[in-house]
Amino acid sequence: MEHTFVSALVLLLLVLDPLGSLPVFISVLRGVPPQRRTRVALRETAIAFLVLLGFMFGGKHFLELMHLSERSLEVAGGVILLVIAMRMIFASGGSLYAAEAREPFIFPLAVPLLAGPSAMATVLLLASRAPQRMADWVAALTVAMAVCGVVMLASERMRRLLGDSVVSAMEKLMGLVLTAIAVEMILAGIKRYFFGG
Repeated sequence: MEHTFVSALVLLLLVLDPLGSLPVFISVLRGVPPQRRTRVALRETAIAFLVLLGFMFGGKHFLELMHLSERSLEVAGGVILLVIAMRMIFASGGSLYAAEAREPFIFPLAVPLLAGPSAMATVLLLASRAPQRMADWVAALTVAMAVCGVVMLASERMRRLLGDSVVSAMEKLMGLVLTAIAVEMILAGIKRYFFGG
């Protein structure tokens, strides 16, 4: 499955799922004083970006260190994405991360909500499959994280504007698209295992 800048950007946006994370953004940021919310949102987005960027550039060495093949990573990444997609489609509306009284720092917004296992596997896979196109992957990650930051900053306003039912419907639609991408990744990994490439 060869990715372009646009397809990589779409994949990252589906994996990061900023609209699906709206309830979590709202819940976690509710305990932050309004005058600090912008700073917190930008800080958490920047931390997540740096974590994923580090994973992107260190991915090949990580694979070598752990004696993993790109095929196994592709199948594993597809399975993780499939699980995430199933949760998006069949979500019951509950939040995985409860709001805390203190200001969030790294957990849960930066890691694991934005820079979670599925996002790490995705950037690692992009970089390992086409390391010569690293500039495209960095650009796609930058744009995707910028979108996440904007959504986080405007989370409460977007919820009021769109309504809970629209946000839920969009999350399920993105989950359906992500399911197809996950299955494609798994099939591509299996194909590469049996037929090479």
